[in-house]
Amino acid sequence: MSTLPPSLPSSPPPCWRCRIALLLIGAAVVASFVYLGIDYRALGSAESLRLMGKFIAEFFPPDTSPEFLAKVGHGALQTLAVSALGTVLAALAGAALALPASGRGGGPGGVLRHGARFVLNFLRSVPELVWAALMVLAAGIGPFAGALALALHTTGVLGRLFAEALENAPREPEHALTLSGAGPVAAFSYASLPIVLPQWVAYTLYRWEMNIRMAAVLGFVGGGGLGQLLYFHLSIFQQQQAMSVLIAMFVLVTFVDLASARLRRGLGPAYA
Repeated sequence: MSTLPPSLPSSPPPCWRCRIALLLIGAAVVASFVYLGIDYRALGSAESLRLMGKFIAEFFPPDTSPEFLAKVGHGALQTLAVSALGTVLAALAGAALALPASGRGGGPGGVLRHGARFVLNFLRSVPELVWAALMVLAAGIGPFAGALALALHTTGVLGRLFAEALENAPREPEHALTLSGAGPVAAFSYASLPIVLPQWVAYTLYRWEMNIRMAAVLGFVGGGGLGQLLYFHLSIFQQQQAMSVLIAMFVLVTFVDLASARLRRGLGPAYA
């Protein structure tokens, strides 16, 4: 009895839409390079490389005097405090706005839902540096302005993420408690909140990692911390002191990344 060889699966038809999209993306990239008119020969010339090497050499050796290291340590603690305070305020405000943004606020025609989503979209559409410039005018130069700027932008980001987590969470446990006679607050606290809380914490820790980097940059517009120290020494051409600040930034960011990753691993493999 002869057996026929198994037929090979037919190849899928070519995706012309995908090919056209890739072609358009490639054309846009090429057009961008042509429009910018970058002079690669001047960038890689011997004179340019010599000037870049000379500039980099001015950063070494970094300033390790005890007085300056104490100033850098104070700036690092200030940067850490700005990022932590901004993230905590944003997590609280984002959680408050996530409830109506996920459709739990009611209202005729979903007015609260659309209003909360509009606020979240507006907050995260404005960059942190713009918020920092506005907060410096409102609260004065210093770390408090940087913390407020981080809190405003991060509220928009975390609020949207929190709302999406609530929308994707199953509503059956909450409905079961409501039918059993529990109030809406109790039903949410004992049914939906335990489901989304680990994800909310993971999102908050991830945004803290990003905010520690941004907190260092906000100092350039008067947000305090290491960024303000770096801007000051670069503006007066003290590259060795600036190098010490850059090393402190790297150490601080690495520490926060490791701490955040360890905390997220404690939440479970889904959020690590």
